[in-house]
Amino acid sequence: MLDKIVIANRGEIALRVLRACKELGIKTVAVHSKADASLMHVRLADESVCIGPNSPTESYLNIPAIISAAEVTDANGIHPGYGFLSENADFAEQVERSGFTFIGPAPDVIRLMGDKVSAIAAMKEAGVPTVPGSDGPITDDDERTLNIARCIGYPVIIKASGGGGGRGMRVVHSESDLLDAINLTQSEAKAAFNNDVVYLEKFLENPRHVEFQVLSDSHGNAIHLGDRDCSLQRRHQKVIEEAPAPGIDEDARATVAAACTKACIEIGYTGAGTFEFLYEDGRFYFIEMNTRVQVEHPVTEMISGIDIVREQIRIASGLPLSITQEEVELQGHAFECRINAEDPKTFMPSPGLVNQFHSPGGNGVRVDSHLYSGYSIPPYYDSLIAKIITYGPDRETALFRMRNALDEAVVDGIRTNIPLHQDLVKDKNFQKGGVSIHYLEKKLEED
Repeated sequence: MLDKIVIANRGEIALRVLRACKELGIKTVAVHSKADASLMHVRLADESVCIGPNSPTESYLNIPAIISAAEVTDANGIHPGYGFLSENADFAEQVERSGFTFIGPAPDVIRLMGDKVSAIAAMKEAGVPTVPGSDGPITDDDERTLNIARCIGYPVIIKASGGGGGRGMRVVHSESDLLDAINLTQSEAKAAFNNDVVYLEKFLENPRHVEFQVLSDSHGNAIHLGDRDCSLQRRHQKVIEEAPAPGIDEDARATVAAACTKACIEIGYTGAGTFEFLYEDGRFYFIEMNTRVQVEHPVTEMISGIDIVREQIRIASGLPLSITQEEVELQGHAFECRINAEDPKTFMPSPGLVNQFHSPGGNGVRVDSHLYSGYSIPPYYDSLIAKIITYGPDRETALFRMRNALDEAVVDGIRTNIPLHQDLVKDKNFQKGGVSIHYLEKKLEED
């Protein structure tokens, strides 16, 4: 087992990792920017190291500084959390070359799944269903490109191979617009990702976003922990997640879950990961794999009883999974609301002093947050400040508990998106379950 881990992140996920380490008896090192010296996990860690100024580029994205922190504290593992360097293959490679354990998959696997074209090819080979598309990069043969689009059928979507988070995508509805749109997307992708490779896919008109959580070790074992519905999104950013996804065809669910675990073994995946799909008309279509722990992992933990971060650390230590697929029991239902420091109407960030913070509680309520009364939220980072998670024996109970939890939460001194969540959990269509990825944006436009 690793005995000292550098937590290369901040906020709620850093505190989450610290708690898992404490349960395993592992010492912790909190690295932080100057602005984050007062973060809760920094206070609780065994050691802390300031790795740079407020700017993420000079601190949380500063690879030499993070590795140096591991060296001076005699740590032997580095946990990247999510965001920042968590899916950076070069970072993982440098960690390993420096003699430390990267708590995540191998660098070559991160590269494989980080490139959308190679990821799709690997998933097809493993039997994971994918969206009809160009089966590789678009070339400079315009006639070939036009023929591919005709075979796929309009509308099509152009995607940057190195893109992510909703960036590097453009929908095209007619053949006359296709070539110009490809050129524009290539230029944007080159500027944003230093990679102008793009590919084509069929654009699904009204899909849902459903993803599968997997765990895979270095001993040839892989399991899935069911699925999550993350369809309630704004600008491709998830707002509310739930597990399991409601109204899914059970045969399709079982088939895809099995394909995901098989794919893990075939590509040599180790650690926690998430296969993301679009789901429409009873069919799944693979879109990408996240090679890290997800923001929304708590809903899966609630219905499975499995500590995903704990398993990550055990796997990185070379241990086998602590549970088999046959032993996984998924029970009940869970929701997660992402609470951001932002105006609920304009979505402008709202950093500042938290005069008072009251965390909701009660049966089936969990709150993952680094907030405390008197904490000042800096303006330099992501606006996520808390995740409210509720669990119940059924979807209705979990949703009722979420309504209560949102009403009970107090974050005084700044603006948050809690009012938006209070509105969404009372929305009749959301209450029924199964809204599409376009539902929230259309609702916001109407309001």
